[in-house]
Parts: sequence; C-alpha cells; structure tokens
Amino acid sequence: MPKPVPSCRTTVMDGMVVRNNTSPEIQEARAGIVEFLLINHPLDCPVCDQAGECDLQNLGYKHGAEATRYEFDRRTFEQIDIGENIKLHMNRCILCYRCVKTCEQITDGRVHGVLNRGDHAEISTYIEQAIDNDFSGNVIDVCPVGALTDKTFRFKSRVWFTKPMDAHRDCPTCSGKVRLWMRGEEVFRVTARKDQWGEVEEFICNDCRFHKKETKDWVIEGPSKIARSSVISQGHYVGTKKTPVLIDQVIGKQPKLLLDIHDVSDVNRPEIDLSKIEGPAHSDDFK
Repeated sequence: MPKPVPSCRTTVMDGMVVRNNTSPEIQEARAGIVEFLLINHPLDCPVCDQAGECDLQNLGYKHGAEATRYEFDRRTFEQIDIGENIKLHMNRCILCYRCVKTCEQITDGRVHGVLNRGDHAEISTYIEQAIDNDFSGNVIDVCPVGALTDKTFRFKSRVWFTKPMDAHRDCPTCSGKVRLWMRGEEVFRVTARKDQWGEVEEFICNDCRFHKKETKDWVIEGPSKIARSSVISQGHYVGTKKTPVLIDQVIGKQPKLLLDIHDVSDVNRPEIDLSKIEGPAHSDDFK
C-alpha cells in the first residue's frame, strides 16, 4: 500500500498487519492533518464555549505543533444567527459537514448547507433563512468544534464548573433522554447524551433542549459517566474528605479537613442565577 489508509474502511487480506499508534508514518500523517485543520482556526479556546469538550482541542494537544507554518491571512466571517437559539461562528468551522448531514437525515427539510467553493466555502442558510425545525438544536451536539453554539448557554459557564447528570422526561416529540449540565440545583444547559466515542446516542427535540431548564421538569437518574481523562471530570469537590492516615504518622498530628472550595469562594455564588443573565456575565453581576 503506497500511502496510509483508514483501517476501518479497508478490506481484510491475508498477511495484513495494521499499525496505528505504533507507526511513525501514521503519527506524521495525523500531525499533518491536524496542522491543516488549524490553518484557519482561531485561538479562541479561552473564550470558546466548546473548550473542555472540543475534539479539535484534543487532537491539537496530541498531534499539534507549537507554532504554525502558515504565513497568510486567515479567512474571517461575521457571526450570524441561523436559528432562534443557535449562533454560527464560521471562523471556527472546519467544514466537516456533520451538521449538514444530521439535518439531512433527521429533519423534513434541510435549509442550510455549504455555500461557495474552495477557501471561500462556508456553512450557511439560503438567503438568511433560519433553521427552525423541531430538531435543529442537534447541530450543536454534533459540531466537533465551537462553530455552532447554544445561545441560551453562551458565555454562562465553563463545562468543567458544571456537573453532568443523566435525566429523562415523558416527551411527545423525542425520547426525552438527555444530559443536564448543573451547578447545585440550577440547570445551565440540556444536551443529548453521548457515548464513549463522543457520538450522540439519541437526538432530542428543541423543547427539551431550550425550554426545559428547571429540575422539576426532569426525572434525574444520576451522574453521567465521564472519562477520567476529560477535564469535565476534574474539580468536582463533594463535601469534605480526610487526608490519608499516613500523613498523621508523618507530621505527628491530626491534619485539617480539605474543604469544598465552593464553600469558601465568593465566585459563582449560588444565589446568583447565571443562566438568567442576558449576555456574558460581568463583574457587576456579583456585587
């Protein structure tokens, strides 16, 4: 075989040897693809709502170079609303077409797609039409980067400050099986559940996603299963815990208890409902 090929799409043959992580050629090919994807991608990670659950961020960390070799200007687009609750940030788009394919398969009439060609190609709607079908919000879940974001959650909180909980409700439109992103009793956003590979298990309707933001609307099943390698699973302090007894023997006295950092911090106070703040949270909101 003269070049690397996808092992999942290649017919098995006698004597075939499949090398993925052990092959220097494959590692170099992956690094080249990631570098190509990052050519026009802005460094928005500090302000992007997708940070912490971004596939491109993970690939960049694993295969990306420290600096880019691209010396030309990056393409830029204006942010537009392609739905009542969907914001399109085309600068971040990598043209994977996942949102287009999703709408083509689960909706009655797709109204958005890829316009123009080459370096001018972009995801958009025909003559500024809005995506307003009952399942339009699923394009947010399938987007691997922060190009399509939930306007009801935009700039409200980082995902690693929230706790994902599996929940369900009796919904006449969809399965009603969702993932709630909560802090305390406050529901910041609602998304579809994803499997271990980051793929949506069951698509949900817009009513569940955008309009059911109260815990009373849901039957909460319990915490979602999150990979230990994910930043989302980090920093979830639960009550207090005692330092291992071995420390007692080393320092010769009883150690202090480690407190929940949110019990002593003035940031993100529970009486402030961040999901109800219009626009980005500001320091004036915490006075």
